[in-house]
Amino acid sequence: MASTAPHVEPTEIVSVELVTRALELVPIPAVQVCRQDGALSVYATNRAYRLAGFGVVSERSPMLAALGDRITTFLDAGQVRTEFEWTIGEVVDCRYYRVTIARSSVAVHDRCMVMFVDQTSRVHTERSMQREMTTDSLTGLPNREGFEDILEREADRDNVAVLAIDLDRFGRLNACLGSLAGDELLITVARRIKGALRARDTLARLGGDQFGILMAIDDNRDEAHQLARRIRQTLATPFRLTTYEISVECSVGIAYGADEPGEGAELVRHAQFAVKRAKVSGRSESYLTQDFTIARDAFAMETALRRAIENRRLHLTYQPICDLATGRVTSFEALARWTDEDGREYAPNDFIPVAEESGLIVPLGRWAIEEAARTLAAWDLAAGGNCGVKVAVNLSAIQLQRDDIAPVVAAALAATGLSGHRFTLELTESAIVSDPDRIAGAMHALKSLGTTLAMDDFGTGYSNLAYLQKLPIDVLKIDRSFVTEMLADRDKVSIVRAILSLAQALGMKTTAEGVETNELAQTLAALGCTYGQGYFFARPLAADAAFAMLGFAAPPS
Repeated sequence: MASTAPHVEPTEIVSVELVTRALELVPIPAVQVCRQDGALSVYATNRAYRLAGFGVVSERSPMLAALGDRITTFLDAGQVRTEFEWTIGEVVDCRYYRVTIARSSVAVHDRCMVMFVDQTSRVHTERSMQREMTTDSLTGLPNREGFEDILEREADRDNVAVLAIDLDRFGRLNACLGSLAGDELLITVARRIKGALRARDTLARLGGDQFGILMAIDDNRDEAHQLARRIRQTLATPFRLTTYEISVECSVGIAYGADEPGEGAELVRHAQFAVKRAKVSGRSESYLTQDFTIARDAFAMETALRRAIENRRLHLTYQPICDLATGRVTSFEALARWTDEDGREYAPNDFIPVAEESGLIVPLGRWAIEEAARTLAAWDLAAGGNCGVKVAVNLSAIQLQRDDIAPVVAAALAATGLSGHRFTLELTESAIVSDPDRIAGAMHALKSLGTTLAMDDFGTGYSNLAYLQKLPIDVLKIDRSFVTEMLADRDKVSIVRAILSLAQALGMKTTAEGVETNELAQTLAALGCTYGQGYFFARPLAADAAFAMLGFAAPPS
């Protein structure tokens, strides 16, 4: 393809070897370009052209057609050397070169060498590796990294939405049917979601059982919620796996590009924040700015709470539980309280959920059991014997699932010399439902220590008479939502009366929470309720103030 070169004396031609040595390069395909009367021409062997990927010799040099202007600029600029990337060919047979234009000195105004390093194989290898790195091997969809790359390349991010789709209960299915069935389900789910999208929408697998969608918004933001509804509907049709028909539900969180001027990864994270609210509400949810603030505050609280548990900066308060017939204090419920290093007090409703989500509830629960036992033992010592009350400690569902509670309680009793009947352990209905077999085993083990078991907040959870009949429950605690303002609501009176009748039939005692007036205490006593707890008797008290309620002169040591 070399055109006719001008007549040049051999001594005037800049040799490839000379320039190569001067530039300290390995010999590569190269051609000489000369300029005469403003026109460029090429002097090259057919082999050099073939090695450079230019095909056969033709009247017109494809290299000059593509690079002529750059060569002219190079000659005019007085440069000795320049390098750049160059691509030639169509998509299918495209080749990639690193091009070097050089001459022996600036004094040579009309000649230069053009050398080519074929990088086609390297480029193809890099792109192949990049595809592997950004593609999910199971579904063939972009993975999280690939999805975020696509978001970064999105020119008009103001008019896009990212949907994060989280499959509900997938972990349980994976555990029951095995990973192969789980993989098959993920592949089928990906196909169904893909079928609900428009051609210009992008589906990705963000990891595990979570998918992501990038969609363009044409008119208004409700389009994203409409897509979320379509996806939920298409997944509602049961999937057949082996011999099972599996119904799949999902939670969808949405974040909008116009709200997120930052990186694409931030948009994905915010959609995932919205998924958490979607799991609670049961419908698709859009990201709200406070979602991130709440998550950040929860993480900061987790860090501070971990430090507080390690440094024993928490304390217990004690709320009396009284016999409604006599008014005598029979026990105290130990309630955790936390004041941080800056003197800021946190309510249990603030830090207990954080402790449960982070797993800190296990060391926190162990500390509460040990501290309550130590306090009760100190009261006995100060009273010169048994001070006459029990202590009650709450057990979290997460704590029951992750910890072996019976040995913890046994160790606390052994360390303080207390007998098991001085200890009451309260757990909720939801704790029992979460893992009935394991919780039942733990309850029987606790009962063997002589402890009293109470079901807290009865009536607000998944009440099941079979649990009450089979499990060794001694006390039902009637939730304050039924007790408060009971005298002004006939329906609440009926509910309380029904719970009291049920407890009596099962041989259980009852404790009413939220007792705030004498009239309410008397009415509950008349209905047959055994114990009462609430502000009418006392608010949660410090250990010494609680001990003083018992009428002993000496404070606890």
